[in-house]
Order: sequence, then C-alpha cells, then structure tokens
Amino acid sequence: MNILLLGYGKMGRAIEAIAIERGHNIVGKINENNLNDIKKHNSTNTDVAIEFSQPDAAYNNINYCIDNSIPVLSGTTGWLDKKADIETLCKQKEGTFFYASNYSIGVNLFFRLNEQLATLMYSFEEYNVDIEEIHHTEKKDSPSGTAITLAEGILKHTPHKKQWINKPYGAKEDLVINSIREDKVPGTHTIKYSSSVDDIEIKHTAHSREGFAKGAVMVAEWLRDKKGVLDMNDFLKL
Repeated sequence: MNILLLGYGKMGRAIEAIAIERGHNIVGKINENNLNDIKKHNSTNTDVAIEFSQPDAAYNNINYCIDNSIPVLSGTTGWLDKKADIETLCKQKEGTFFYASNYSIGVNLFFRLNEQLATLMYSFEEYNVDIEEIHHTEKKDSPSGTAITLAEGILKHTPHKKQWINKPYGAKEDLVINSIREDKVPGTHTIKYSSSVDDIEIKHTAHSREGFAKGAVMVAEWLRDKKGVLDMNDFLKL
C-alpha cells in the first residue's frame, strides 16, 4: 500500500517505521518545509494519507486529500472547530475521512470503559468527577484531544455537569480537566470520582508512541476501500 505522510514529526516517523515493517511504501513525507509537494499526490499514486501535522495545517491537508480522492485519516487536534466543514465536504465529494483523537486500541477501549463508568455513576451526585491528563512538554494543545473525548463521554451521561473547563479547579457544575506537562511523558489520562468516604479511579498510561502509531497504520490498512465519515467505533465495530 502506498502511504502519504502529512506531518513528519516524532509521530510521523513512528508511523513510517511501523508502516515499512508491515510491508507498506511511503510515497511522500510532507512537513512545513515542503508543503507544495502535496500537489504531487493523487488517487493514482497514493492509496491513503495519514495526517499528523499541526493544527494550522490540518484543515488544508485534509481538504486537499478529499478534493483529490485520497482516503485520509487524521489524528491532529486543535483544529476541530472546522471538522464539520470537512465532514460536509467529504459527503459532497463521496470521499473518505477518518478522525480519531487517539489511535491507540487501548485508549479507545478506555473511552468505552469511561462511558460505562459514567453511566453507573449517574445517580450518585455525591461523587465529583474530574480528569487529569499528563503529556510531554512539546505538546502544543491543551487539553489533549483524548481528554476532550473523555470529557464528552462523561458529560453525555452526567447531567449535573454542564461543561468541561481546562483549569485545576472549577465550580460544582464544571467538569475539570487538569492538564500537566512533564518531560518525556507519552500520555497519561486519569478519571477520578471522589466522595467524602472514598474514591473511584480509572487510568490509562501510554508507555510510548508505538501504540498510537500502530493503531494509525492498522486503520490506514482498513480504510483504503471505505467511503464516508468514519471513526474508531467503525474500525473496532463497537
């Protein structure tokens, strides 16, 4: 399979290594230094594009792929205010667009566990819930896309929480996401329900980028013959 990499930072290089290990061909590596090279790629020489760039580049990268009939999956966060426009374009063009805030299989199972726990806690308002996410100091967006997905899953089942906020503390109706940045941390997310008598906590800890990168390549392999707007629930058949 011919794969175009849109974004070639640490994640892009991790994806490249796994893709080559799994027998795929990298036909291009687009970053801020060669943006115009994306125009060399279309559906005749590219089977799928994997987009892990920067928030200010993601929209144009994905838009180009859809316009040129290249199936594209994205894991870039920080641009999602324009995601609805991309989904509309994908439907108009009968293209292929896949988005996930996190491609780790373990994290996506954690998303489901998070929602199941929120459902169980629905009637017990004496427990206050909050989220802590820890990432490496090079991460530019805050909170993480994974933390936002976790927050949305909790809010769906917790009517006394009205919104998430990215602060260490908040009002009773706020779902707090506390973002911490430490050197060399791939990603740790903790959901904690606290009461005066006990705490309930679930946590996902990534040990490296490999889980994210392998998940992205596995999705790319699955995506090449699909159409429409898709996500990890489609891939995992959850």
